[in-house]
Amino acid sequence: MKQLASALMTFSAILTLCATLGVQKAQTFRGEISDRDCVEMAGHEMMLKKGETPKVCTITCVKLGSKYVLYDAESKTVYQLDDQKRPEQFAGSRVKVTGSYDAATKTIHVGSIEPACNLPKSKLIQLIGHCTGLCLACGSKAP
Repeated sequence: MKQLASALMTFSAILTLCATLGVQKAQTFRGEISDRDCVEMAGHEMMLKKGETPKVCTITCVKLGSKYVLYDAESKTVYQLDDQKRPEQFAGSRVKVTGSYDAATKTIHVGSIEPACNLPKSKLIQLIGHCTGLCLACGSKAP
């Protein structure tokens, strides 16, 4: 009987742990796909002065050892991205990243990445089609 009680307690503890560590709810994050080094240096200004684009700057920095990140300029938040392959096609662009967030490591476990409007939110609000809910400038879904 003691063994059965012990087994049930162990099973209960495992279920509780699984529920606690269970599948995290997917969240949506918006920002620019950049690289950690440029974000730490406050942007791509040095490369832009040399005539490079944010995309070329980001890809170059990653090839030199930096990591892709999602940078939310409005909140000045940098999110690490666990997937370092998919962000390349969106380098230097505003995107919407969907995935689970690990607050301890400030890492998004990327589920999907899709383009977002490249306009600042203040201008985007002026351009939203009220009937469609889409940005009239780029066609992306309004935030």
